[in-house]
Amino acid sequence: MILEICVDDVAGLEAAVSGGADRIELCAALSGGGVTPSAGFMQRAASCGLPVSVMIRPRAGDFVFTRDEADVMKRDIDAARAAGLSGVVLGASRGDGSLDIGLLEELRSHADGLDVTLHRAFDVVPDMEEALEAAIALGFPRILTSGGARSALEGIEALAHLSEMATGRIVIMPGAGVRPQSVQTLLDRFPITEIHASCSAVPSFDPDSRVAKLGFTGAGRKVTDEAAVRELKTILTAHHKGGAAL
Repeated sequence: MILEICVDDVAGLEAAVSGGADRIELCAALSGGGVTPSAGFMQRAASCGLPVSVMIRPRAGDFVFTRDEADVMKRDIDAARAAGLSGVVLGASRGDGSLDIGLLEELRSHADGLDVTLHRAFDVVPDMEEALEAAIALGFPRILTSGGARSALEGIEALAHLSEMATGRIVIMPGAGVRPQSVQTLLDRFPITEIHASCSAVPSFDPDSRVAKLGFTGAGRKVTDEAAVRELKTILTAHHKGGAAL
């Protein structure tokens, strides 16, 4: 059972490693859904001792990218490779939400030799079964998805259906709102081999501070909670051992 933790700063990276994560998704600005982190952060993460996959997303918002943005994404893939990281996380949509097969083929080819995850651009597609088959045809080893819902728990039935369709062909990695308090419901519903979480908490926030008043921080900021990572890992390990004993 692989626990992937997404982080957007060095403290979060350290908390995820100390808490028992098996793999890191490296981002910036998780409060906005996550975008590509800096080259410096990539280089720092290379020494964390875990496999690290880098979010390749040039901006927040939708997943419909221009040719100029596609060029930036390729350069960011190059930066991840140059930093010695193991993988990238990417996705691209057309205007109707369907996967942009042409661009995904380009990016997938450009990332040859890296572990490549199809991210939650998958969750906005109009037809998940069709998108699943497309992802398999493109050669993605896994899809990060909430089942098209705001959280994996809300999308549990879609996730279960996707998992059944994907068996032996591609990994369905549930993500979005996965917490120690709710993960057992997912584990009991369908087979899971990899799972994604942020295990984030809201730090103390002083709205009257100079930094806040000037707009440099806000109440939406979150930090990685090492204790939550550890608790989630403990639950996953116990579930895996229990299943192996049956």
